[in-house]
Amino acid sequence: MISIALVGDRSPAVRAHSRIPAILDALREEEQIDLDAYWIPSPEAEDPAALRGFAGIWLAPGSPYRSEAGAVAAAHTARTAGIPFLGTCGGFQHAMLEFARNVCGMPEARHAENDEGPGSDALIAELTCSLVGHEGAINLVAGSRAETLLGAGRTVERYHCSYGIAAGYIDLLAAHGMRFSGHDDAGEVRVAELPEHPFFLATLFQPELHTDGVHPVIRGFAQAAARRIPAGAPSE
Repeated sequence: MISIALVGDRSPAVRAHSRIPAILDALREEEQIDLDAYWIPSPEAEDPAALRGFAGIWLAPGSPYRSEAGAVAAAHTARTAGIPFLGTCGGFQHAMLEFARNVCGMPEARHAENDEGPGSDALIAELTCSLVGHEGAINLVAGSRAETLLGAGRTVERYHCSYGIAAGYIDLLAAHGMRFSGHDDAGEVRVAELPEHPFFLATLFQPELHTDGVHPVIRGFAQAAARRIPAGAPSE
């Protein structure tokens, strides 16, 4: 059994959460990948031991998380331990927050949704136009992991978010190794990845809302987790 951690505060009100069981069933039936998924509430993820032994970490949508620190810690554990990681929507935002704090020398980097201070200097800032309930085209960088998984240079995806990376910080994150591999038609960042990591992919869109089979991004994450299967993984 391949055990993965679903980090987030599970709620029937979050559509992406309600879609995950069907996605896991489809992976089992269509891809012969049997993932045993454990929900880890964001406060519990603050303790790195809570994520020990998992073959993959999926930082799911549903922000604001009960614990920003837990969401950031989940991304940190996956990045530093080489554990396959998928961060979607809020997971994307907190993965960028972790990278800025621990790689880019920005320990005070903050998320405007979680901090009541002025929004102009937040790393993760409110989007000029909310993407809640929207879908839009994304252009993928040739040769990137995202482009390879999608098998095309352009895709149309669904969103449910209001926050993204503030433009003034993108070059800094890129200079430290974050690859921004997907942009909308206006050039706004929508996908990020770490090329040197076994599998580290973050999307501002929600692949959980894809209804035509398993989204290629989720399939790629599941395949990466299946290749890892660490010793001591949780079991029934």
